[in-house]
Amino acid sequence: MSQRAGGTEFTLDTAAELAGETVAAEIRGRSPWYLAWRRLRRNYVAFFFLLIFLLVIVACALAPLYASHVAHSGPDANHILETVKVNGHPVQVVSKGGVINGKLVPSLPIGPTWFGGGGKFVLGADGPNGRDEAVRLLYGGRNSLIVGIGSSAICVFFAVVLALLAGYFRGWIDFVITRFFDLFYAFPVVLLGIALGSALAINGFHHFGISVQPGSLWIPTLVISYVLVPYVGRPLRGQVLSLREKEFVEAAIAQGASPLRVMFSELLPNLASSVLVFFTLIIANNIVLEAALSFLGAGVQPPTSSWGTLISTGRDFIVTRPWLSLAPGIAIVLTVLSLNVFGDGLRDALDPRAKVKVQH
Repeated sequence: MSQRAGGTEFTLDTAAELAGETVAAEIRGRSPWYLAWRRLRRNYVAFFFLLIFLLVIVACALAPLYASHVAHSGPDANHILETVKVNGHPVQVVSKGGVINGKLVPSLPIGPTWFGGGGKFVLGADGPNGRDEAVRLLYGGRNSLIVGIGSSAICVFFAVVLALLAGYFRGWIDFVITRFFDLFYAFPVVLLGIALGSALAINGFHHFGISVQPGSLWIPTLVISYVLVPYVGRPLRGQVLSLREKEFVEAAIAQGASPLRVMFSELLPNLASSVLVFFTLIIANNIVLEAALSFLGAGVQPPTSSWGTLISTGRDFIVTRPWLSLAPGIAIVLTVLSLNVFGDGLRDALDPRAKVKVQH
């Protein structure tokens, strides 16, 4: 199929060539970050899941407003002896239990009211304390996100520093840091996290002028960041070793640049895309690990709530009130899935040929 205009014949091949020239003109001279943004903005699936993650953050950030203006209850407020009106009828928050499915249940918390209670106990109450489950879900999400994002930031920071030191200096410094990484590879992450988390949950940490009390969110944050440093640092070290042999590094050294300047002015900018992808993916990994440790009693400690502790407390009512465990479980799935999908999209945008994965 062709069309003649002004003496020039246009074909489908000609149109493709012109389109290619237009794209080449748009990206010529552009920075790698612009090209990455150009690829990322076309990934609507990644942006959709990023929106889900942002909605989760906003909902958890507004937990105090929901608690004070809608539920009229705090995350640790007990309502054992109280009643609530559901569709105009008074219902006990915690009623007397009995034998259910052959199992003795001493008390039975109220189920989800679905706004029939005027905003109170939308997801029901936990037992046997009668605390508002929706309020605790939002506050627990805040704590899970704080631990997940905070531990990821600390983990990536130390992993980058160790990778730069090992990859640039090599020699005995690389040997010591690599053996440090290997030491952690000898222990399963969850078992090591349980051991450290259980010890610190009882006594806290009081050394080197640092005092962290038992029950503090700093304990699971530091434990998770500590045990995962090698899983980020080792792949970054490999990239630093490769970049160390490039001409621009040799040129910087020949010009008299100090090791500190070479590491943070020459090597670190070339690691930025990998660090950004690792940071995004490891947040999801750390949220799951925090939930696992809290479920086993080695993470966030009661009465402080997190999605892991909510699943743990709800397992006693899994038959009669399954929503107590399903709600935080669904929240974890949505958050982790959104981060993983967006992280994959970000990886493809920054380097379509990259194969960055967080494995342990």
